[in-house]
Amino acid sequence: MSTPSAGASPRPAWGNVLLCSLLGLLLLGLMVLHMREGKWHAPGASRWLAAGIVLLSWITFTAWLGWHRRKASRQQSALAVSERSPSGDTLIVAYASQTGTAEQWARQTAQNLQQAGVPVRLLELGQLDARALGDARRVLFVVSTTGEGDAPDHAARFVTQCMRAPLALASLQYGLLALGDSDYDDFCGFGRALRHWLQQSGATPLFDAVEVDSGDPAALRHWQHHLALLSGASELPDWQAPVYQRWQLIERVLLNPGSVGGPCFHLALRPLDGETSWQAGDLVEVGPRHAGAEVDRWLAVHGYDGDAVVERAGHRASLRDWLVASHLPERGAEQVTSPESLVASLQALPHREYSIASVPSDGALHLLVRRMQREDGSPGIGSGWLTMHADVGGEIALRIRSNPAFHAPDDERPLLLIGNGTGLAGLRALLKARIEAGRYRNWLLFGERESTSDFYHGDEILRWQRSGLIERLDLVWSREGDAREYVQDRLRTHHHVLSQWVEQGAAIYVCGSLAGMAPGVDAVLRETLGAETVERLREEGRYRRDVY
Repeated sequence: MSTPSAGASPRPAWGNVLLCSLLGLLLLGLMVLHMREGKWHAPGASRWLAAGIVLLSWITFTAWLGWHRRKASRQQSALAVSERSPSGDTLIVAYASQTGTAEQWARQTAQNLQQAGVPVRLLELGQLDARALGDARRVLFVVSTTGEGDAPDHAARFVTQCMRAPLALASLQYGLLALGDSDYDDFCGFGRALRHWLQQSGATPLFDAVEVDSGDPAALRHWQHHLALLSGASELPDWQAPVYQRWQLIERVLLNPGSVGGPCFHLALRPLDGETSWQAGDLVEVGPRHAGAEVDRWLAVHGYDGDAVVERAGHRASLRDWLVASHLPERGAEQVTSPESLVASLQALPHREYSIASVPSDGALHLLVRRMQREDGSPGIGSGWLTMHADVGGEIALRIRSNPAFHAPDDERPLLLIGNGTGLAGLRALLKARIEAGRYRNWLLFGERESTSDFYHGDEILRWQRSGLIERLDLVWSREGDAREYVQDRLRTHHHVLSQWVEQGAAIYVCGSLAGMAPGVDAVLRETLGAETVERLREEGRYRRDVY
C-alpha cells in the first residue's frame, strides 16, 4: 500500500538525525578548541563539556539504532513490499498475537508468499483501520485468542474501531488462521468472531477458516496447503514435516479413459505396520517421491554414488533414498565435496493432501486422485507419484489427519452432499458412513464433464439409488447438451427442494473445487435461504465444506 496505515509508527527522518549528529560534533569541537586556547573560562565549563559529550553520544546512538533497524528491515524483505507496489497487487498478512505464536506463523506465511513472488505486507492487526481494509483486495488474518474468547491486547484498537458494526467489504477476499486451545470453552473465540464479522461485512473467504488447537502441526500444514494453492507455488517446504506411516499401494485403476479432463485414478492402500482407523471426512497427507529413473539420471549427471550410506539426524539411508524424497538440487551440486554435505543441504518434498474416499469396513483406504500437470508438461509431484511412479505393491509414506469439521452428522437429519470432480471422494466416504448407520435421507448433487467417461464409481452410486440408500440423485454434465450447466446451476433450479430439506433440518456438505463450484454453491444458498440463515447453518455445524 502506498501510505502507512493508521497506527503505524512514522518513519524517522534519518537525514535529520545525521545532520544533528554533524552539528553536535561541530559544537563539541568548538567547545574543546575554545578551552584549549583559554578563551572559555566560564564557571562550570567542564560540566558543559560533559553535557555536550552525553548529547553527542545520545545522537550518535540514535543514528546507529536507526541504521540498524533499517538494515534489519532490509534483511526481512520478505515481510514488506515496495512503496511503489500498487495496493491492489499487495496481499496483506495481518496478525493478532498475545504471546508471539500468531506473529511467528504470520511471518512464516509472509515469507512463503514472498518466496512465491506474491507482493506481501505484514501488519499487526491494530495497524489496520477501516479505510485500509476497504482499500485492500486480499488479506490473510493470523489471530490468536486470549482468556475466554478475547482478542489479543494489541488488537483492541481494531476491535473497537472496526468490528463494532459491519463494514462495506464486498471487494475483500480473506483467509483466516485462528489459533486456540480446546481446553477453553470459547475455542478460537476471537478468530470465530472475526470470521463472523467479515462475513457480515460481505467479504469473501478465499478458503474455509483453519483452526489450530494448541499448535497442532497438521492444521498448520493444512494452512500451508492453502498458501500453496493461493500462490501457485506447490514446492514450498513444510514448516513441520509430517511423521508418516508405512502404507502399501495395493490397487490403482484409471476411472475415466477417454475423458477430455485429466486422468483420474482410484487408489487403494493398506497399512504395513499394524491396524489403523479413520472417520468419513478425514484426510491423508502423502509424502511424495521422485521417479527412481529421474534420481538415477541426476546421480549420473552429477557424478555421485547413489549407494553411499549417509546418516542425518539419527537416520541412515542411501544417498539415492535421501534424494528420492527431496528437491533435487539444480545448481551447485558439483561443488559439494561429499554425500554427507549434499544430504545436509537437501530440502524434503512437501506433503500433499487428499480426501479419503472409503470407510474402514471397506478393508482399505481409498483415494480419488487426478493427475495434475505442471507448466512444463511434467506431472505434479504428489499426483505423479501416486498415479505414475509408485509401483503397485510398493510402499507409500502416508499419515491420516483427522478432519472433524467434515465428519458426518451423528443423528438422523437429512444430508445434502454437493461436489464436483475428485470432490466425490469425501462425499463417497460420507455416504458409506451414512448407509452403514442406516440413514438413507441423502441427496447427492454431483457434477463433472461427461457421463460416459467421468462418472466415478457410477455403478456403485446408481446401485445405492436403486436400493433406496440415496433418496435423491442429481448428476450434472457440463460438456453435454447445448448449454453449459454446473452444480450451482442445478441447485438453483431446485431451490424449492433445497428450502424444504433445510426446513426439515438437513445439513449441507460441499466438497470439491474452490474455484467456481464452492463460491457458486454458496451464492445460491444465500439467494435461496438468505445470508443470515446460511450463517446460522454454519454456526450450527449444518453447513460444512472441504474445498481446495
